[in-house]
Amino acid sequence: MRIYPAIDIRGGKCVRLRQGVFADMTVYNDDPVKVALGFKEKGAEYIHVVDLDGALEGYSVNAKVISDIARETGLPVQTGGGIRTLNNIEKKLQTGVARVIIGTKAVKEPEFVKEAIENFGAEHIVAGLDGRNGRAAVSGWEKESDMDIIELALQFKGYGLKTVVYTDISRDGMLTGPDFDYTSRLVSETGLDIIASGGVGSEDDIDRIAEKGVEGVITGKAIYEGKINLERVLKKYSSIDKKGIQ
Repeated sequence: MRIYPAIDIRGGKCVRLRQGVFADMTVYNDDPVKVALGFKEKGAEYIHVVDLDGALEGYSVNAKVISDIARETGLPVQTGGGIRTLNNIEKKLQTGVARVIIGTKAVKEPEFVKEAIENFGAEHIVAGLDGRNGRAAVSGWEKESDMDIIELALQFKGYGLKTVVYTDISRDGMLTGPDFDYTSRLVSETGLDIIASGGVGSEDDIDRIAEKGVEGVITGKAIYEGKINLERVLKKYSSIDKKGIQ
C-alpha cells in the first residue's frame, strides 16, 4: 500500500478544510513547495496535490505551484481540481505531473473519462469520487449529485480506468477515521485500485484501511497536526511493499 502525503492549495498556500467547507479553512504553510520537499525528506515516493481554487473556478488556478512541486521534488505527483478539458490534462502532464484526477467533470460527463484514457492512457488518469452516503459531490464539494459512486466507478472501469480516489466529505479534515465500510465495498465490488481519502486521524486508521485492500491512502491534516509520524509510516509501508506483503 502506498502512502500519499497531501497538499491542498488555496491562494498559493498549503491549507486544509473541514468537511470540504471553504469557509472552515486552516492555513498550515505559505509555501507548498517547501512542504512537498519536507515530505520527500521523510521518504515520500508520491505526492497528492489538490487545487482547491481550481475545483471551485473550473480551471487550474494554482498550476505554477503544482508544476514547481513536481519539478523541485522530482517525485511523481497526482493532482486534481479544475480539470475540465483534455487541454487541461495535457498541460498538467506536460509540466511533469504523473497522474491527473478528474472529479466534477467525471461525474457530470462520465464519457469524458473514456476520452481522457483514450488520449493519455489509463496510467495517467484517475477518477476522483467524493461524496456522502454513497452519492457523488461536485464543484469543490459544494454540490451533491444523484449519482451512485459505485455505479460510476464500474462505468469508468468499463472505459479502462484503473484507479479511483474515494473521499468521504463528511470525514475529510475531521481526523475521525476513514469510511472503512464503504471503502471496503468499493474495493470488493469494483476490483479497481482504490485510494482512500478523508478522515485519517492516526496511524491505527492507516493500518485499518490497509486491511481493506486499498492501493493507497491519502493523509494530510493528520500530518500537519502531528497525529501521525509520517517518516515512520512511510518506512513501514515501504518495507511491507518490498516484502510483497499486501
